[in-house]
Amino acid sequence: MRAVADKDIGSAIAVAGHPIHAMLVHFPIALVICTLGIDGLYWITGDTFWVRVGLWSTGFAFGFGVVASIAGTAELLAVPGIRVRVASWNHAIAAMTLLAVAGANFGLRLNVPDAVLPHGLLLSVLAAILTALAGWHGGKLVFDHGVGLIISTKQ
Repeated sequence: MRAVADKDIGSAIAVAGHPIHAMLVHFPIALVICTLGIDGLYWITGDTFWVRVGLWSTGFAFGFGVVASIAGTAELLAVPGIRVRVASWNHAIAAMTLLAVAGANFGLRLNVPDAVLPHGLLLSVLAAILTALAGWHGGKLVFDHGVGLIISTKQ
């Protein structure tokens, strides 16, 4: 098992050597955190403008999250050196849970806009916590295991 982990940690789903998953995750991360801030602004001001902004923010967070998760899942399944790492599965499970929470948050806002306080806010807090957890494990993959890094052969 260790020999597989040492062999192949390069990115299989990449453009010019740059991993697509790593390029895509920034959008849902930023939008999940923005949605939490937007919910806070709605709580403070009571202005329904923030309800509409929160709907768009969480919708795009969910949509971009789906796209990033497709690239991440393809990477996980395609590269044996990634698949054997515990941090990979921790990251994947946290990210899938985050995607489910983001989808629930978007669905709540789409169908019951009056439920933003308190339910949407609570889902936004949970999504932010799961974003931190998924990001922690994703960072471990990059920084501790070198997954997806472009390693230069030039000295």
